[in-house]
Amino acid sequence: MSTTTAKRAGAKARELTLVQAVNDALRTIMREDPSVLVMGEDVGPKGGVFLATEGLTEEFGEERCFDTPLSEDGIVGCGVGLALNGMKPVCEIQFQDFIFPAFDQIVSEAAKMRYRSGGQYTVPMVIRTPYGGGIRGGLYHSQSGEAYFCHTPGLKVVVPSTPRDAKGLLIASILDPDPVIFLEPKALYRSFREEVPEGLYTEPLSTTREVRPGDAAVVFCYGAMVPVCKQAADRVSEARGVEVRVVDLRTLLPLDEDAVLDAARDSGRVVVVHEAPRFCGFGGEISALIAEHAVERMEAPVVRVTGFDTPFPNTLEHYYLPDARRVVDAIEKVLDF
Repeated sequence: MSTTTAKRAGAKARELTLVQAVNDALRTIMREDPSVLVMGEDVGPKGGVFLATEGLTEEFGEERCFDTPLSEDGIVGCGVGLALNGMKPVCEIQFQDFIFPAFDQIVSEAAKMRYRSGGQYTVPMVIRTPYGGGIRGGLYHSQSGEAYFCHTPGLKVVVPSTPRDAKGLLIASILDPDPVIFLEPKALYRSFREEVPEGLYTEPLSTTREVRPGDAAVVFCYGAMVPVCKQAADRVSEARGVEVRVVDLRTLLPLDEDAVLDAARDSGRVVVVHEAPRFCGFGGEISALIAEHAVERMEAPVVRVTGFDTPFPNTLEHYYLPDARRVVDAIEKVLDF
């Protein structure tokens, strides 16, 4: 399990929100590498719906940060072509809900290129997109579709939960030779600030981050569910006098399976939390991994806390999304088994 950055550019740091850290990551790598460009709907002079690309066109010009037509398949298809010809495109899909017109380009072209060419070609591109609930966006602006992409060999799927991780993981994703789906939890875009190192640094992909130590139980989570799970673990630990561990998975594909199994074996009690629907959600993969490789060390069945198997609601977002109360109930369930 890695909790440190691979590279740091000095000791200077600034307090940033997550969306500011995304902007800082793009600005930093674009200054370092002229082959990096940003493209998407309204990412140019407007700076994007959430202002993640604010100021990039002004600094780097319209050749390196530019608006595209309202065509997700066109954005990603163009990105694949650019990546095959020496560029490192960062394609923004305005909301993850809108990514599905580009699904074929992602899973049939970008993800397959290394295999179909026998390693002669790779597709070094990143597809950034805000995902999940938390802004009362209703059913067309709140979906969590990570499981679709985790089912596709050839892709990497990355989900930051802090400003520091957002910058380091995004730069690492841009430098990676393979296509990366970079899911940004928009509920956390401006929810808090933390110190983010200035300059170029990376957080290694396919590593987890320990949010909270503990040996009574472990909660696996990612994205916007990380602060929810930490709050729940704090409550249980204070009430019961035990320590509950929280692990941020950060990269879902390829998953750091060894870190997951080690953490599961340490306590024998596991809770998995995500805001996507339960059926065929990513939590099922964590549960299966533990059942196949660590069942002899388990003291209780794995418990999942998820969204419901319905479309994301317009008016009941607070009920649909897992909250600290639901996570507390799950932790107590595995402790009491």
